[in-house]
Amino acid sequence: MSTPIRESTHQAGAVPGPRPDRRIWRLGLRVLGAGLLFASGAIHLDLYVTGYRTIPSIGTLFLLQVVSAFVLAVVVLLTGSRVAAAAGAGLAISTLAGYLVSLRVSLLGFREVRTTAGVVAGTIEIAAFATLAALALSPRATSTAAARSTGLAAALQPHLPVARWAAAGVAVVAAVLFVLSVEAAPPAPTSNPSGHAILDVREIGGASVVTNAHGFTLYWFGPDTPTTSACSSTCTSYWPPVTGTPSARAGVTGALGTIHRTDGTTQVTYDGHPLYTYIGDAAPGQAHGNGITLNGGTWHEMVASG
Repeated sequence: MSTPIRESTHQAGAVPGPRPDRRIWRLGLRVLGAGLLFASGAIHLDLYVTGYRTIPSIGTLFLLQVVSAFVLAVVVLLTGSRVAAAAGAGLAISTLAGYLVSLRVSLLGFREVRTTAGVVAGTIEIAAFATLAALALSPRATSTAAARSTGLAAALQPHLPVARWAAAGVAVVAAVLFVLSVEAAPPAPTSNPSGHAILDVREIGGASVVTNAHGFTLYWFGPDTPTTSACSSTCTSYWPPVTGTPSARAGVTGALGTIHRTDGTTQVTYDGHPLYTYIGDAAPGQAHGNGITLNGGTWHEMVASG
């Protein structure tokens, strides 16, 4: 009695389908990576709309980050492209690098401070880099597909294990630097730790501008009144109030006064305007805060009276 010949489960030359576990893994990475990119873009869009758009150069970078994040999020979600995933990972890590530089030193004349939005965005960017790098460097669905790879894909295939370890190392280093930078970020500086606020006048950008004793430009805030400061909480991290007992050097002809802030300190006023410095001014003679709309209003350099 003859035994029936069982048909082969795969026809000659057929390529096995994707392994279900790897297919689900890649789908999860696509969805998570796209979501993280979208979240990063959304945070930067909110910051852009609420004031960062008025900061020279920084505003343009924020807009580019928003557009790039949204576009790459859509491409990653719809296609799972390794190239798009790699580009998204690069965008995430470069955005984080820009934040850390502006937090520790300054970036294009802008000095960032530690805020809740910045910490959340930085955390998302680290997660986005790790997720998108994993997607870009994930193994192919089948060994047959890998064997049939040609060109650049075939040339890069043997180096993927090393690339995965390198990406993991970058993610760990980025996370450590992020934590250290956030923890080391100093509190908002006081304008006059001695308790005395000495005002001066200097020529900055062709105008006679009121400065502190060290030559840093002083600013007034549009929403303030002669008796009340509208800048509090996070706002004072960017715009430290000038506090203490005021005095003036030669050339300062405006009326000096003080108001009482809600935190109990005494803030100096000039011609009825409460005064502030700007953390984005890294050296005397700079006025990077002039004309910026941030923290709910527009900021102006304090031009000397007369």
